[in-house]
Amino acid sequence: MLILGIETSCDETSVALVADGRHVLSSVVASQIDLHRKYGGVVPELASRAHLEWLVPVLDEALGQAGVALSEIDAVAVTDTPGLIGSLLIGVTAAKMLAWQLDRPLVGVNHIHAHAYAVCLETDLQPWPSVALVVSGGHTTMFDYRSPLDLRRIGRTVDDAAGEAFDKVAAILELPYPGGPSIDRLSRQGNRRAIHFKRTRMGDKGLDFSFSGIKTGVLYQVRGQDMARTADTLTEEQKADLAASFQEAVVDMLTSAVLRATEELGVASVVLGGGVAANSRLREKMQSLCAKRGLQCHISPLKYCTDNAAMVAGLACHLLRDGQAAGLDLDARA
Repeated sequence: MLILGIETSCDETSVALVADGRHVLSSVVASQIDLHRKYGGVVPELASRAHLEWLVPVLDEALGQAGVALSEIDAVAVTDTPGLIGSLLIGVTAAKMLAWQLDRPLVGVNHIHAHAYAVCLETDLQPWPSVALVVSGGHTTMFDYRSPLDLRRIGRTVDDAAGEAFDKVAAILELPYPGGPSIDRLSRQGNRRAIHFKRTRMGDKGLDFSFSGIKTGVLYQVRGQDMARTADTLTEEQKADLAASFQEAVVDMLTSAVLRATEELGVASVVLGGGVAANSRLREKMQSLCAKRGLQCHISPLKYCTDNAAMVAGLACHLLRDGQAAGLDLDARA
């Protein structure tokens, strides 16, 4: 089964061709980082216009890399939720047009569920049952993950997503956008034990997350209680220590919640996906802690951590086999 996937949920325009849910024939991603950098974050209107401009060239490149003609695909898959509504609409409209023109099934895919499935691309891995953590700029969600189509949410952020906290702390420290990679790089030069930020546990079982408090803690460390200072007054060593200490606190909160969830559910496997899963300290610590506890740890390859259409097409194969095709009335849901 050869599926063409389209992903436009935020600020990456992506098209991929995936066979039988796992074999990636092509995966093309056009990033908008340079477009949004001067604003310090994604501007929804600009993102939508860029998707409109780049989708057809990205589609042509993906087909060319795969050596596939449009007439050869068996279905069209697209992210229909969640995301920026304007961005989603571009992808959904294009997918509906292709499905109608080619007379092929259309499949709507949940973006967060696709991130969890990304560990299965280009492998024979079947990581179920497991605890899956999807952590990105817009989402921090934990699942009881029983099969590609059986995910039960057991934890989530009650305020900022982890990636959002990284971006906001990077802005406080006056680091380049995007904030996550900037903090990751700077943290390697710092002492992660220099400053202790409180680790927050939320929910009856401690499986929910809150990152607003730690973000405020960094703000006071930088600007003082009277908010009179700026990041310019910090030495490079102080900035590195702040970045490393902040990152360590976030990583501690994420990993400890995952380990509590494995004990709660009695499973021996962990899945990690999403943009923040590219963070080097999170990958290192999750693998280390799982190894110490005899747990299997499956982390998405770096190229499939950030938004991509391969994970969308891969998961769509299972949805289609389960009879979950969509009609041409499929709509985007923010």
